[in-house]
Amino acid sequence: MKKLLKGGRVVDPSTGRDGQFDVLIEGDRIAKIGKNLPIDGAEVVEIPAGYVIAPGLIDMHVHLREPGQEHKETVATGTMAAVAGGFTAVACMPNTTPINDNANVTSYIVAKAREANLARVYPIGAVSRGSKGELLADIAELREAGCVALSDDGWPVRTALMMRRALEYAGMFGMPVIDHCEDPSLRADGVAHEGCCAGLLGLKGIPAAAESIMAERDILLAELTGSAVHIAHMSARTSLRAVRKGKEAGIRVTSEVTPHHFTLTDDYLNAPIPYDTNTKMNPPLREVADRDSMIAGIADGSIDCIATDHAPHHYDEKKVEFDHAPFGIVGLETAVSLTFDRLVHAGVINMSRMVGLLSTNPARILNIPGGTLAEGALADITILAPDMTVRVAAASMKTRSKNMPFEGWELRGGVAATIVGGRTLFNNPDAGLTV
Repeated sequence: MKKLLKGGRVVDPSTGRDGQFDVLIEGDRIAKIGKNLPIDGAEVVEIPAGYVIAPGLIDMHVHLREPGQEHKETVATGTMAAVAGGFTAVACMPNTTPINDNANVTSYIVAKAREANLARVYPIGAVSRGSKGELLADIAELREAGCVALSDDGWPVRTALMMRRALEYAGMFGMPVIDHCEDPSLRADGVAHEGCCAGLLGLKGIPAAAESIMAERDILLAELTGSAVHIAHMSARTSLRAVRKGKEAGIRVTSEVTPHHFTLTDDYLNAPIPYDTNTKMNPPLREVADRDSMIAGIADGSIDCIATDHAPHHYDEKKVEFDHAPFGIVGLETAVSLTFDRLVHAGVINMSRMVGLLSTNPARILNIPGGTLAEGALADITILAPDMTVRVAAASMKTRSKNMPFEGWELRGGVAATIVGGRTLFNNPDAGLTV
């Protein structure tokens, strides 16, 4: 089967393309890109003016919860949310039940993804057995089973020696270590950013230094080992300072920021709904200076990726006192619109930079297929509608959980269609486009 996408603006940082081109898909591959390509028996899809054809978006930080927490999310529902959000691939964190610290769990996740047959799923294996920080997991076994990176996400790698060993072994297999930066002694039992807002509400604080101290430590260890470290869900301006210094020194450090950390601040703890547990995440929403630093890092290239840290929780789990609610919000279906509205249309970044943050760079960091519209590449494509009006509504989301603080927000920009391996898996009914 052949499909010809005609008339769209192709934006692909991997090849340097940014202009009006036709895209010919044959089977599961991109056969040709050019101007005024012949139809030659292909099904023609006319792309509306202003729409963008981009390499499929990749979210390198999601929690699919399966196995063990299927009441929150499953691989099937999570990947359904992913394609609805424009993501053709996701990398899932290992804090399942049991922890993904062995080949059996990895193989189970891979099998569930194959069964769902939606977005591609790349498992991330645990650094340590049970993510307890005591014994290294069998990294060779995890790699062979399909893991593309290592992380104890949800917990930091507690000792410098364990982190050093993780980096050394991961480097042997060409895998990055994705770093949940948090000093447990400084975090203690904190539930919100240590600042005026938490103080006014009587909430125990988590200082930004709890994140930054670990970021500094592990960037130094990446220098020592020569291996790649990726700073996950960065939120503090002092962490960004450490990343910038590392990059300047030639250390193999990359970083990501979530949409909620470049959009919200700790002011949301008190308004519009005081103690709303959908504003509780880890790392916590920081103060304005931190949020603005994340935006500046996105603008100047210091930050490599936007990732959602999609963290579904059941309604009953979040509907408790703030201190007792779990950390995290869902993000797969709001990320693109928040990025358009708060970064692209605000003049912070251009379209090419957006695609780099959400597609090309995650593919490069994880060393996985995708992130490109080069001829012969997998036909993983996201069609974006930069000016489409999107009203966020939890009830219409595909994710099994609905915990997020953006209900009712009206945003400019969204996803028109998502194509994985040449198959159209999502068509937005509001986009005026049938792929």
